[in-house]
Amino acid sequence: MPVSPRYQPSAAHRELGEQFYDEVAAADFPRLDLRFRNDRVAATVGLESLRDAEWLAHFGRFAPLPGSLPVPLALRYHGHQFRAYNPNLGDGRGFLFAQLREPGTGRLLDLATKGSGLTPWSREGDGRLTLKGGVREVLAAEMLEALGVDTSKAFSLIETGERLERHDEPSPARSAVLVRLSHSHMRIGSFQRYAYFQDRDSLEKLVDHCVAHYYPALAGEEGSARAVAFLEAVCKSVAVTGARWLAAGFAHGVLNTDNINITGESFDYGPWRFIPTFDLDFTAAYFDRNKIYAFGKQPTALAWNLARLGESLAPLAPAADLAEAQGVFAPTLQRAFANALIARAGLVAQGPAQDDPLVAALYGFLAASDAPFEQVLFDWFGGEASADRAAQSPSAALYAREDFRAVRRAWAGHAPRRAEALSDAYFQRTSPCSMLIDEMEAIWTPIREADDWSAFYAKLADIREMAAAYGLEKSAF
Repeated sequence: MPVSPRYQPSAAHRELGEQFYDEVAAADFPRLDLRFRNDRVAATVGLESLRDAEWLAHFGRFAPLPGSLPVPLALRYHGHQFRAYNPNLGDGRGFLFAQLREPGTGRLLDLATKGSGLTPWSREGDGRLTLKGGVREVLAAEMLEALGVDTSKAFSLIETGERLERHDEPSPARSAVLVRLSHSHMRIGSFQRYAYFQDRDSLEKLVDHCVAHYYPALAGEEGSARAVAFLEAVCKSVAVTGARWLAAGFAHGVLNTDNINITGESFDYGPWRFIPTFDLDFTAAYFDRNKIYAFGKQPTALAWNLARLGESLAPLAPAADLAEAQGVFAPTLQRAFANALIARAGLVAQGPAQDDPLVAALYGFLAASDAPFEQVLFDWFGGEASADRAAQSPSAALYAREDFRAVRRAWAGHAPRRAEALSDAYFQRTSPCSMLIDEMEAIWTPIREADDWSAFYAKLADIREMAAAYGLEKSAF
């Protein structure tokens, strides 16, 4: 297999022991058509030189990568799903296929699947993924990365030639298998499983494993202090991701405890949506009838999930210490949100005294005006430096409102973060790159009707042009 010296395989998850996973086999798909390969991300781990036939062998038939996991592992976990505890979870249509080390840092990375076949945890499911679901996940991950969210990377999407029956899209639906590259697939639900079984030894082993591979700065902590420090670190990581979702106008849709991993990295995109206008009650999942995962309730949902992690760690540390560790969530999210929104507006943060009034004024305007969320941030990227450009916007009339004049007063003193970007072709347009539900359907319709992928690839190019123009902080791989 042609790999570069950057390729550094690992099989670290096997160190945990068989009580943490089940060895499984991938489905034998009738056909493999490569629809998307992320060579940009593959290059970061030394896999970009794989020929297409080799790519299909590894990411469609799941032939083991040299030196990594010899067989796929379906991970075991529990979780609260819409606040109801479910002890019958686990990887039901995916598995951990391989692990790698990030060149330079040695950071552990996962290659995991979605739609790769039945496992012991499939329950009533078929273990498959629809092609439309795979397309949606690729676009969600690309869009979130461009908007500064620490997200899993869509690595590969292969159509598999099966026809699936689904109640939430026209059937029979085309099938696919997705591979994502992530820092971790260790979930809050992973800890809930062993707390449920009152298995203190496994809980302790899980904390030690996560500290060693994901939070090595905590390695010097001993005993109960390690569990407390681990919880605090997870709370901070999750808070930053939640704050960046809000600044991106993103509603994840299904924030169950098995969908929140301990590195805080955003992953597993099902009924996601981006908000068209500022609406705290905007809900991505049609089945979320109580709106518990609505756009504006995501911080509450994340805090609730982190409290469940704290409960799971109770056998390892005093309750008061764990509660104190969870207290970092709210202030971390508040500060991270202000920083993220100001970065999205193309400005340099000045500190709470100047930043907080700007954030309040901007969100006040967005809430009261019903202005297009993404359009406003696009029009005024860099603040007053974009005043002439904003005057040509489809939303220009809204900027004469008094509440928007308050925004302009509030960002006085905030210099453009990337003044040179304002001359880019991206900012000479009248409308930004966005990903609203009608745009997603416009991308999918020609694929469904004529196997025409041109709109999909055009959107990927558009997203990457936006990413280059915004220049937002990216995750480490």
